[in-house]
Amino acid sequence: MKRTFKYPFFILIFLLLTSAGYHRFYTAIFQINYVPQKKMVQITTRIFIDDFNDALKKQYHKTTFLGTDKETQDDINLMKKYLSEKLKLIVNGKFETLNYLSKEKENNVLICYFKINDVLKLKSLEIENSILTEVYPEQQNIIQFNDNGSKSSLLLSGKTTKGMLK
Repeated sequence: MKRTFKYPFFILIFLLLTSAGYHRFYTAIFQINYVPQKKMVQITTRIFIDDFNDALKKQYHKTTFLGTDKETQDDINLMKKYLSEKLKLIVNGKFETLNYLSKEKENNVLICYFKINDVLKLKSLEIENSILTEVYPEQQNIIQFNDNGSKSSLLLSGKTTKGMLK
């Protein structure tokens, strides 16, 4: 009788101790490319699907199923609305609307594609990115920028949601 009690007890203690050090990282990656030949800014977002659905639920008080078989057009519309509210680009001193192109799922990440047309010359690029910061204060949004081969990056978080790349 004592032996059957000891093993589950030790397994429970082991699980509690090993899970105490578990820490989840909250990170999203944004790739921004300026393509002068096309006079276009291309934006690619990479956001974990479960975090994205959590943010939509908190923001709009509605359960969404992005990246699953249950995904609806309403879910996609909320996703677009959320991204347009939380990701803002100011190109050459002027706020620009992101034109949604498409999305795809890669493992547990949702990849969204946007563009900004008619950017003849890129003189300055200011970014405001508060994606997921209302749900996860420790969220880090990594922005990688490529201007015709010249690369730079920016790290934004819940404390710092704005930055200048060029």
